[in-house]
Amino acid sequence: MDVDAAEFLKLYSAGNRDFCQISLRDANLSEVCISGINLSRADLSQATLSAASVQNSMLHETVFDRAMLWRTNFSGSQLIYASLNGANLIHALFAKANLYKASLQDADLRLANLRDADLSGANLVGADLRYANLEGANLEGANLSKADLTGANLKGVSLCSAVLNQATFSRTNLTNANLSFVRMDDVDLKDSILSGACLPEVRLSYSVVRSIKTLTLSGKLRA
Repeated sequence: MDVDAAEFLKLYSAGNRDFCQISLRDANLSEVCISGINLSRADLSQATLSAASVQNSMLHETVFDRAMLWRTNFSGSQLIYASLNGANLIHALFAKANLYKASLQDADLRLANLRDADLSGANLVGADLRYANLEGANLEGANLSKADLTGANLKGVSLCSAVLNQATFSRTNLTNANLSFVRMDDVDLKDSILSGACLPEVRLSYSVVRSIKTLTLSGKLRA
């Protein structure tokens, strides 16, 4: 179903919440409140939802590729298998959102709030997560290759079996994080905090280990 932004908002205001498979490509929906909506498998590629509220919504397989989602609130929403490749998600809110197997390749997530979000199996290759808050998030099996997590908060995060090749964790807080069975070739851990982190059976080069700010690991570390 193809509708323009005005018609879509009119239908929403009238009480319609089911917009499964709708096309809102390039639509301007800035600062709107469309919480509790079903946009599963909808196409919002290159749409603008800056400062919009999409809380507690069904967004299964929804496409937000290259969308402008600055300060958009997705807290509590279901974004399973959603596609947000190349999206602008600066300051976006994903607290307790479900992003299982979502694709956020090359997305800009600077200063985003992903606290307690489920990002297990997510594709975050090349994502910019500088200074993002991921405390308590589930990143098990996620692919963070070439992602930049400089200054990010990953306290208590589970990264079990995640792929971290060529990722940047400079000044990242990984206190009590679970990094069991991770793949982390050419990772930058300069000045990162790994106090209480679980990082068993991982081989790190001496040049990387000596630059870690706080290194108190459970399990075995081989340098």
